[in-house]
Amino acid sequence: MGSNHAHSHGHGHHHGHSHAPADFGRAFAIGIVLNTGFVVVEALAGYLYGSMALIADAGHNLSDVLSLLIAWGASILAKRPPSARFTYGLKSSSILAAMANAALLLVALGAILIETLRRLFSPEPVEPGPIMIVAAIGIVINTATALLFVRGRKGDLNIRGAYLHMVADAAVSAGVVIAGLLIWLTGMAWIDPVTSLVIVAIIAVGTWGLLKDSVKMALLAVPDGIDEAKVKAHLAALPGVAGVHDLHIWPMSTTETALTAHLILPGGHPGDAFLHEVAESLHHHFDIEHATIQIEQDAEACALHHDHVV
Repeated sequence: MGSNHAHSHGHGHHHGHSHAPADFGRAFAIGIVLNTGFVVVEALAGYLYGSMALIADAGHNLSDVLSLLIAWGASILAKRPPSARFTYGLKSSSILAAMANAALLLVALGAILIETLRRLFSPEPVEPGPIMIVAAIGIVINTATALLFVRGRKGDLNIRGAYLHMVADAAVSAGVVIAGLLIWLTGMAWIDPVTSLVIVAIIAVGTWGLLKDSVKMALLAVPDGIDEAKVKAHLAALPGVAGVHDLHIWPMSTTETALTAHLILPGGHPGDAFLHEVAESLHHHFDIEHATIQIEQDAEACALHHDHVV
């Protein structure tokens, strides 16, 4: 805290390990190998059968391999210990990875949309049989990869990004199979781009949510699921506390949350046991893993007393 604080202060720290990033290294490795292999198969099939749709989708799947590499790298960096330069370690790299994955999805969607619109106005003949077979393989591979990340998709935005990439690919492959079947039955080539438009719209909704959440985290917004007013009321209700100010709650990473606050205790510092109890209660009630509390006897003496001062 600032040196202009003449009052006494204390800090209570709590590091929760139950929300530490799970190790998805094996899942990333398997996903990257499976999808790289599929990209090669899909590109070769597209070349052999003259299908630009398969070649374009192979390029899209290649971007997914890149996204998995980014997410994997971030998960490794997030486990690096703190240093003199990066005092929180590199935990927030997982937030940057989530933003990068959302951006990659948007770029891939844009490329698909452009090709879809071109084919909608200039339908081209396609061979539904080979396309359906390759797309069916894509469903299996992308679904299997998505299942590797399913248990971490709610607790870690970085893992959610990888999961969404795979689900999006499985949806695209399913749409291609359905479109191929309909084209085979009706001979109408315009079914392919119309199906693609529907898939693009569905994926865009999920991508927007991922981008919005990652940007909020990057701007240090109070994490979803935590009510700042309830946290403040909880702290204010603690024994001996006459007031709370300079309260900040922000994401340290896609899985961990930090808090700092000044508590007014006219009776003076109640001891380290009180600080530990506060940290434990914040972890129990709000999943806040890293709490730093400053104790003050006179709020007016604090330069950060007013809400508009940060």
